Formats: sequence, structure tokens, C-alpha cells
Amino acid sequence: LKDRLKLYLKNDDVGMTKDQYLRMMEQTGEEIDWDRCPPDIEDFPDSVVTGINIYHSMGDRTYPEIGYIGKDLTYLEKILDLYLVENKKEKEWIFELILFLDSHYISESQKRIKAEYDKIKKK
Repeated sequence: LKDRLKLYLKNDDVGMTKDQYLRMMEQTGEEIDWDRCPPDIEDFPDSVVTGINIYHSMGDRTYPEIGYIGKDLTYLEKILDLYLVENKKEKEWIFELILFLDSHYISESQKRIKAEYDKIKKK
């Protein structure tokens, strides 16, 4: 599931959707590789969709020189209550998912900052 989510995030970062991928394969006449095909959000279980929605509803912690350093988890318990997540196992899964997403977005932020820094350095 996390591998599919990585593929979703990677393609989301570059703006490639499942529909675009399928049209591209049709235009080029290539056979569809379902392992490389970007999943849509609907391709994930409800718990993943809920986790992504919760993740995006939380506040960002960002600093000008450092960039994005993660989500503010202060109100996570309240947000879980608002989304009616009551089961302990589901809360643990969503928390794990939030940490997974945070890791991805922190890494992407660091890459963008490094690219900007390298660009400035070259001038």
C-alpha cells in the first residue's frame, strides 16, 4: 500500500494523473504497465483517503531558511475526533500515514531549497 502511495505522491508532484498516463500510453501505442500507472485517490482504501484529508487539514510548520519541517500535530486528536476516527488501530494507522506523508513532503521541500541554493550559488 505504501509503495502505491509513493507512486501516487511522485506522480502528484509532477502533475501526472492516471488519466494522463492512460492517454499517453494510448497515443504512443505502448502497452499499459499497471505497476507504473499512477493511482487515483479513489484507488486507495477509505482509511488512506481519510488520512490524506486529515494530513492536509493540519497546519504546516515552515521556516524561510529551512523550509517545510512537518505538520503541526498539536490538534491531531481533535481532528481525528472530527473525522470520527475512534478505533485505536485506525488512529495508529492514520498517524503512521501522516508520518509517511510528512517524510515525503519534508524531503521534497529540502530538494527544492537545495536546488534554489545551488542555482543562486552558480550566479
